[in-house]
Amino acid sequence: MKKKKKTTEAERVVFTKEMREMGYTILIPTMLPRHFEMIAKVAGAYGYRAEVLENTGPATIEKGLRYVHNDTCYPAQLIIGQFISALESGKYDPRRVALLFAQTGGGCRASNYISLLRKALKKAGYDYVPVISLNFAGLEKNPGFHISLPMLRRLVYAVLYGDLLMLLENQCRPYEVRAGETRALSDALTDRLAGQLGRKSRLSYREIRATYAEIVSAYAKIERRQEERLRVGIVGEIFVKFSPLANNSLEQFLIDEGAEPVVPGLLGFAQYCIYNAIVDTELYGRGKRFRPIFRFAHKFVLKKQNHLIEAVTQNSDFTPPAYFEMTRRLAAECIGLGVKMGEGWLLPGEMLDLIHSGVTNIVCTQPFGCLPNHIVGKGMMKPIREKHPEANIVAVDYDAGATVINQQNRIKLMLANGREIAAKKKEEASV
Repeated sequence: MKKKKKTTEAERVVFTKEMREMGYTILIPTMLPRHFEMIAKVAGAYGYRAEVLENTGPATIEKGLRYVHNDTCYPAQLIIGQFISALESGKYDPRRVALLFAQTGGGCRASNYISLLRKALKKAGYDYVPVISLNFAGLEKNPGFHISLPMLRRLVYAVLYGDLLMLLENQCRPYEVRAGETRALSDALTDRLAGQLGRKSRLSYREIRATYAEIVSAYAKIERRQEERLRVGIVGEIFVKFSPLANNSLEQFLIDEGAEPVVPGLLGFAQYCIYNAIVDTELYGRGKRFRPIFRFAHKFVLKKQNHLIEAVTQNSDFTPPAYFEMTRRLAAECIGLGVKMGEGWLLPGEMLDLIHSGVTNIVCTQPFGCLPNHIVGKGMMKPIREKHPEANIVAVDYDAGATVINQQNRIKLMLANGREIAAKKKEEASV
């Protein structure tokens, strides 16, 4: 009697075409609320019913700790906790939903933690819920979920729009004369842009570029106080860096403390992933036949980023986002471009880019116990400081067991040091 061969498909619940046609709701974990709202609308334009989860708070963290070992990566705990909390909330029919989990094809949570989610679902009694892997590395496939080239193009526009809103909102909110005006504008623009990206009719790139200029002009009309504030960069592990749930609303905390947060956008991480695929073909000979595709994608996204930067510089006095090529060149001066674990060379590259642009105060966010992220983050601080003595960097660990007060106190010390350095420079300049 022949033994039945075990296959990967047999070990997981696959999201089928029938599920898509039945209108299954695809739940997306939160990270960048504005970006993800637009991404969900793009999915809707291509026949998927998608919704970004909004359930946050201590209950979500506790739920993650219940179903995931406490030594496991903090972002994985949060995402899994958010998924299971949503399934238990009564808001959704668990037999008519699917969960979307992103994988990059790299190490750690980026590829391996999807299995933890499936184990947690089984433990919680939801092993029948399909989990969709969003990846471009061929890790897993689902017959009912496919990203076409037109859909991918709109997803890129969603990321560009989201980055632009985040950039301009952070440059207006700390200085706005009328409290709440910036956020109200951002909310209105998010709804408008989500509607634009979610429509089923053709969307021209000329319209996208015209919308960039309108967005920049709208923020430029906000009345702002002319005052000097400490500019503070935020870098680190992608989820903790961006997610208010993971970093205890770090951007808001910095604004409340009299600083201006400066956050490198999501597009930089996407460009980093594309460029790494090119590096792999050169270092390891992997996927050589796909090299032309990777190079085309890299040039395509670079061109789109350049157009966004032009829209900012030509229509306002706002500081534009960093050029990816500059980030890459600065990173290559202190770390090999083959280093890819824990945000790899991008993390020190973003720190150097911030310093190069005059943002010398930096918070490096990292999940507690994440060795790769500590190496490329905290581990690179010494060589960065040796090259740039003016750098004022603090590494802050985020974990379910870490207290918010301790985290905020470390940041406050960095801010105090930054203000002291700034005052000294001002004094020396006036002599």
